Amino acid sequence: MLVGTAARADVVERPRVVGDTAVAYPADAHGAARVVLELVVNADGDVRDATVVEGDEPFAEAARSAAYRWRFEPARRDGRPIASRIRFEVRFQEPAPEPPAAASGSNPSAPAPSAAPPTARAARGEEQVEVTVHGDKRAPTVRSLTRAEVRELPGAFGDPFRAVEALPGVTPILSGVPFFYVRGAPPGNVGYFLDGIRVPLLYHVGLGPSVVHPGIIERVDLYPGGYPARFGRFAGGIVAGETTPPRPELHGEGNVRLIDAGALVEAPFDSARGTALVAGRYSYTGLLFSLLSPEAVLEYWDYQARLQYDLTAHDSVTAFGFGAYDFAGEKRDGQVRTVFGTEFHRIDLRWDHRASARTETRLALTAGFDRTRGGDDDFYLRDRMISLRSETRHQADGRTVVRAGTDVAVDYYDVQAPAFDSEEPEDRQTFERLFPTRTDLAVGLYSDVELEPERGVTVTPGLRVDLYASDGAAAWAIEPRISARFALTRTVRTIHAFGVAHQPPSFIVPVPGFQIGGLGGGLQRSLQSSAGVETDLPADFVGSLTLFQNVYLDLTDGIGVSRSGGDRSSRVDRRSLGSAVGAEVMIRRPLTHKLGGYFAYTLSRSMRSFDREHFPSAFDRTHVANLALAYDLGRRWRAGTRFVYYSGFPAEEAISGGVRSESPRRVPDFYRLDLRLEKRWRLGQRGYWAFVIEVLNSTLSKEAVDVDCDSQGECRVQEIGPVTIPSIGVEASF
Repeated sequence: MLVGTAARADVVERPRVVGDTAVAYPADAHGAARVVLELVVNADGDVRDATVVEGDEPFAEAARSAAYRWRFEPARRDGRPIASRIRFEVRFQEPAPEPPAAASGSNPSAPAPSAAPPTARAARGEEQVEVTVHGDKRAPTVRSLTRAEVRELPGAFGDPFRAVEALPGVTPILSGVPFFYVRGAPPGNVGYFLDGIRVPLLYHVGLGPSVVHPGIIERVDLYPGGYPARFGRFAGGIVAGETTPPRPELHGEGNVRLIDAGALVEAPFDSARGTALVAGRYSYTGLLFSLLSPEAVLEYWDYQARLQYDLTAHDSVTAFGFGAYDFAGEKRDGQVRTVFGTEFHRIDLRWDHRASARTETRLALTAGFDRTRGGDDDFYLRDRMISLRSETRHQADGRTVVRAGTDVAVDYYDVQAPAFDSEEPEDRQTFERLFPTRTDLAVGLYSDVELEPERGVTVTPGLRVDLYASDGAAAWAIEPRISARFALTRTVRTIHAFGVAHQPPSFIVPVPGFQIGGLGGGLQRSLQSSAGVETDLPADFVGSLTLFQNVYLDLTDGIGVSRSGGDRSSRVDRRSLGSAVGAEVMIRRPLTHKLGGYFAYTLSRSMRSFDREHFPSAFDRTHVANLALAYDLGRRWRAGTRFVYYSGFPAEEAISGGVRSESPRRVPDFYRLDLRLEKRWRLGQRGYWAFVIEVLNSTLSKEAVDVDCDSQGECRVQEIGPVTIPSIGVEASF
């Protein structure tokens, strides 16, 4: 996404308010408040969508509901009206109390004090000059989560990336574990991006938070399939985070919890031509682990820093660096032995240029370092990468947008193997075959066209071409894609998508530095298709039903086929065929409402074919459901709960004679209940501080991981847990 800044806003005619934007002060509220909305303004000036980006209840819902009544003079390019996405700020001031009625003995001829006019109980909206998206529409297949809404989701701990697992199409491996299947694609085939920058993983070790401070995240997009052409080199879904645009004012936030602490500060400089941001978190879980298990060592930290500066009215430069570190070890004889250590770092330099009112370009250079180590540091896998990407967006006319770009990446994988037992040389040979020292090259070109042939119809055909080279082998990937949205009525829309995606061989789960080498077996391929209907329901509910079918060819799903018969020594890179078919249901009312919630349900079947066997994937779950509710109790108390349920996956005992059944016995189902309670207090005119209690798996539910059967046919369920995470903390914002 190309982002316009305040300094460049004069080259585009931004939307202007027509009429009043007064918002009634909520009757049950107290004090001053600030709400930031993201508005989608149509080319005819109507507000098509209003989303709360920042703000507390009941102010947030009052502002959001009022926004649909506002009218705008639309944004224009070359004099032509276009749709736009803008930030809009509403400030609330508590009205002064009305004067008491005159005493009975007062002068009856004196004029009575006049009642406060209606506008005394309202706040005027202040439009921000930043136009964050000039005419762009989000892809039809995307499912987005803003931080304002995620804050209210129990079990997510206010973390937008952690909330992804609650969306339809996402199937967890185990409860709370940050690895999941997306429409049948294994964790190693799901791509992670932040501002278009590829990152190796999203979550800290164990059950920790995401590797990016939530304060810098504006929204998280899940593309379960049929995603835009700018995303490539992954055969599964895409999880893409977008950072908050620079704010030309001093602001910040911080929090202290049982397991970690974090902070973010951003400030303008040089008369707001530039902004500087720093953020990070540090975990002191080691202090808690030392009480429970003196031998265990666990720690993590992450950091983010951004410097943005407007060189001219048409050019800006940005330097964005971020990274994360995780360590798990044990104490022996006064020394700490590494069990697992991982880290990654990124530095991204970008230049944004607006060539004209219709054309804008971004050029970015990224350098990265990934490493995973273990066994007293005598073992590591490392990736040193550099990439160059460009993107150009051109508004051909009011109904046609053309996007094109390039993406070149070079990865150098360096391996230090452990000291294998000399009696088992085949282990070393297998390891060196799977993870050789090598240089990988990927060169990609892509383009798509967003067409709006008539009102309510959007069709986006696209094409992506990639060239891969590794260890003396090369492969081409040609990927046609198309998505469409059709408005059948004012409240009913149909959504369709089809796409082809490729990926080099991948490791079973995303771990920094781990990537299976070589192209000898060819690229992994997927054919992704979906069709659905979306409708606006009463009381601000939105419902959707989506049917999908994906086909996977030459898939390296070491988890999905790990329990099939045959030789298991090379199972992490064994190739298989796969398919996934299912239906996804979502009914949603924003959690930022006084009473908000959603229901997400996925019915699916994920199959694998290997060595003449045809069987369900090892983590195929037929049913996955999430039900969440959040309620404003008044006086800035807010409570929420989430119920999570999913059915069991195939059990180990399903294998008989080296052949896996197509209808295997499954482990028992799992459910859990997450809780959240928050109390807020105002801090100045714009800030707040809050006390938050949150519990993941308050029901102390244990989870089945297998079924063990003896020779007499007696079976016993193997369970783990209960894995319960309590969080008690204080957070503040200014």
